[in-house]
Amino acid sequence: MVSHAYAARTAPANVKGARVLVVEARYYEDLSDELLAGAEGALAAAEAVATVVTVPGALEIPAAIAILVEAAARAGQPYDAVVALGCVIRGETGHYDIVAGESARALMDLSVTLRLPLGNGILTVETEAQAQARARVAEMNKGGGAAEAALAVLSLKRDASAASVGED
Repeated sequence: MVSHAYAARTAPANVKGARVLVVEARYYEDLSDELLAGAEGALAAAEAVATVVTVPGALEIPAAIAILVEAAARAGQPYDAVVALGCVIRGETGHYDIVAGESARALMDLSVTLRLPLGNGILTVETEAQAQARARVAEMNKGGGAAEAALAVLSLKRDASAASVGED
């Protein structure tokens, strides 16, 4: 039998003290609570500093990230990484495809354009039972996984920056 229980990995040492923006959609509050608990646990384990902002739904996450990342940079306190948390459950209409696809596309565009380490923890599932299993910290802990993904890319970014400084 294969276990899908999530085991936290050791955070890279060079992310300690990182400023991480977490934007969570509260459309499914119980799922949001679990996703956020997982993300906060992973960030705390890495000794990163989290700022949590809530928005109504998944489609609002990319705009909130763009606004807050720009404002933080202008204030001289840029975020080092971002974590997006939310859930989209398939319904009876095509709205699911729009929300799931467009939120993912916008997050990828932001990450690549801004060279911003971003963990996408927006669940896209068929049923609420699938969402619960993926969100629960004691099960798949996708919130924690999204935070760890953002930190892993941040570590890569910092390593690449350090390596390029040493080159002549």
